[in-house]
Amino acid sequence: MVIAGYLLDLDGTVYLGERLIPGVDRAIAELRARGRRIVFLSNKPLQSRTDYAEKLTRLGIPTTEDEVINSSYVLARYLGKRAPGATVYAIGEPPLIAELEAAGFAISEDPKKIEYVIAAFDRTFDYHKLNIAFQALRRGAHFVATNPDRTCPVDGGEIPDAAGVIAALEATTGRKVEEIVGKPSRHTVAVALERLGLPAEECAMVGDRLETDVVMGKQAGLTAILTLTGVTTPDAVSEAPVPPDYVIESVAALPELDARLQG
Repeated sequence: MVIAGYLLDLDGTVYLGERLIPGVDRAIAELRARGRRIVFLSNKPLQSRTDYAEKLTRLGIPTTEDEVINSSYVLARYLGKRAPGATVYAIGEPPLIAELEAAGFAISEDPKKIEYVIAAFDRTFDYHKLNIAFQALRRGAHFVATNPDRTCPVDGGEIPDAAGVIAALEATTGRKVEEIVGKPSRHTVAVALERLGLPAEECAMVGDRLETDVVMGKQAGLTAILTLTGVTTPDAVSEAPVPPDYVIESVAALPELDARLQG
């Protein structure tokens, strides 16, 4: 096995909130010095790729926008191939809206015009947004979402994520979401591998969630590495229906594992 590239989750893996997980900056610097290609992944559509790159750089990990892939970007690419220029309504925050507008989509709150309803992580979700989406879906709009996460890890705990928005729309409309493009979707891993320029068998997915990071890695043929700095406990690993290939305490330990994987 030779691992030439890493797909690194962010929240709960590289940092928690505004706090870098200790030793991660040095570990990534070492991996880069060994020539490993790295791309950062986030299911969270609350910031732009530029925002993520600037945050990583500020935390001591120099990063460019091209090294970051988030669910907003994957969604814009997904819709761009299937319905370029479509009229959409997103339950989401300004960075997601900006990504969609930059990709050429029309944003509307008129249920008669909306062709796609997008459910996302939205800390401003309210009844007004729910009703617009409800009315559009009842009129036959397509139903897609950025990510399936139930919660988002933050420094000191967790907060509700996009799964709550998806559940609200499914419960009220009787519709099921048609496509979720974030991890563990094939759409995210395809964009990441394209960016790395490497085949799946030469890459590893590193993250803190069994149901997204590990599942995506295993389904796509990557080496799946779980880190215990986020939401997953050691007890949960032993009960996982899709277990990781490796478990590490932190990404700080990744260079040591990387050396072992180059056999």
